[in-house]
Amino acid sequence: MLPVIIALRSNFHHLGSEVVIMNPMSENTGGFLMLTNRRWFCTLLFLLAVATTASAANKLPFQEGRFEKGELKYINHLPVLSVEGTPEEMGRQEAALTGAVVEVLAPYPRQLMTLSGRGQEWEKCVETARTLMSHATKSHRDELQSFAVKSGISLDLLTVANTIMDLHRGGFACSSLMVEPSKSQTGGILFGRNLDFYTLGVLDRYGLITIHRPKGKHAFATIGFPGVIGCISGMNDAGLAMAVHEVHATADGAPMLNLKGMPYALAFRHILEECKTIEEAEILLQKTERSTILSLAVCDRQSSGVLEITPKNVALRRGRDGICVNTNHFRSESLGFGPRWNACPRYAMLSKAAAIEKLGVADVFRKLDEVNLGSRTVQSMVFEPEPLVLHVAMGMCPATKGSLEKLALKPMFNLTQREIK
Repeated sequence: MLPVIIALRSNFHHLGSEVVIMNPMSENTGGFLMLTNRRWFCTLLFLLAVATTASAANKLPFQEGRFEKGELKYINHLPVLSVEGTPEEMGRQEAALTGAVVEVLAPYPRQLMTLSGRGQEWEKCVETARTLMSHATKSHRDELQSFAVKSGISLDLLTVANTIMDLHRGGFACSSLMVEPSKSQTGGILFGRNLDFYTLGVLDRYGLITIHRPKGKHAFATIGFPGVIGCISGMNDAGLAMAVHEVHATADGAPMLNLKGMPYALAFRHILEECKTIEEAEILLQKTERSTILSLAVCDRQSSGVLEITPKNVALRRGRDGICVNTNHFRSESLGFGPRWNACPRYAMLSKAAAIEKLGVADVFRKLDEVNLGSRTVQSMVFEPEPLVLHVAMGMCPATKGSLEKLALKPMFNLTQREIK
């Protein structure tokens, strides 16, 4: 057998020592493990495979770095991307710092369409996505265009990624529990939210918190995924927080898809950029052409509620007994079908929180864990609007089996250094 010189040093915590294999022809082999026969060679290959697998598993999904005014770094084990400036500047920063990961996730939209039985309709999907994106604000379209140019990633692919929530209906479950100040241990609103969706074995590994500081608008944080510039969960510097919930039926007869509507994740980002309160959000939504049927759990620093949304109507539903619960049915008098059609075990379980005298962050997270959907619960979070604090669990499924990590958003928003119109 030919002499072999291999040194393998990996973090084999379960083995308790390094594995070092030296040249068996050397006179100074000391206490090293020697590769002298086929059995040792097979052992080496096995250990190399284990080391490679362990390294891949432990590798951080995002690389820390800076580009222009943007920065990506890990804070309390959470990947946090900060971007600032004009739409074009933010698009370049997002692309430079997350473009490589977006390429990894590039197959996801098509795979999701295939899962729903629409894999052969990709070109039609792209065409519909373009139509919806044409109704987004110019600033959002400019940001996405800048992302595409800087990253080299197809604008069509990015357009689909930012409208896939409108195009693919089914899979978003989600649960929210909002606690009013009178029932909160902190004396302020607590807003807990589970994001439930198909990960396809990859999405859960690439959750990302993005801090947006757009020029002349409210700064805000979104909890989502790289390449998606809209909001499915987020909070701004005024303490306005929101979370999307899919709904499939409405009493007003509205269509499931309105091609004249603004993509909903971008419509909700627009709210974070412009509004401070639930009332302002409702007014802006009324003025916005809406793309589909869904609900938006929302709170500000004083109260909470649910905006039930269709292409035809917007209805605000408030909670009761100090809490507000939302899952996946309309429950307002104008858009709901009544209790007989609104049965939801998750809603019933979260509603039991009303029996608890006072709830803290840990209590809300525990209630969210009670309604987790296993491999589909990709992110879980609790917003505290008053102090501008965010607690997030992600990186595993169900996310509620992980630990909440705390982020203080106020310094990230740079509130004392920015001018907001």
